[in-house]
Amino acid sequence: MPLEEGVMGLLIGGFAIIMGITILVIVLLWVKNKNNRVGYISTLLHLLLVSVAVNFALKAIAFDYNHAMASEEISFQIGIAGVVWALSMICLVIALFSFSQERKNGVS
Repeated sequence: MPLEEGVMGLLIGGFAIIMGITILVIVLLWVKNKNNRVGYISTLLHLLLVSVAVNFALKAIAFDYNHAMASEEISFQIGIAGVVWALSMICLVIALFSFSQERKNGVS
């Protein structure tokens, strides 16, 4: 898909900055509250997998559409992005269950 010259760099840079800040906050919260290791690991794994999914999606967007098999390659990249995103959402659900269990047990 044709994009303006600097758009891909802005997408990558903006995503990297926001993801970096988010990961830093998660790590700091984990250091502050050493309980619930499964919840924090699942959250970090979710963020990692979302980053991989975004990478595949951006590859699909930036693929040369004049290539002979462009449609198939773009579809494949988007399919991989979807599967990795689904795995990341499973990790998020595991983290949510883990954090929910901690509250139910009375640990803060």
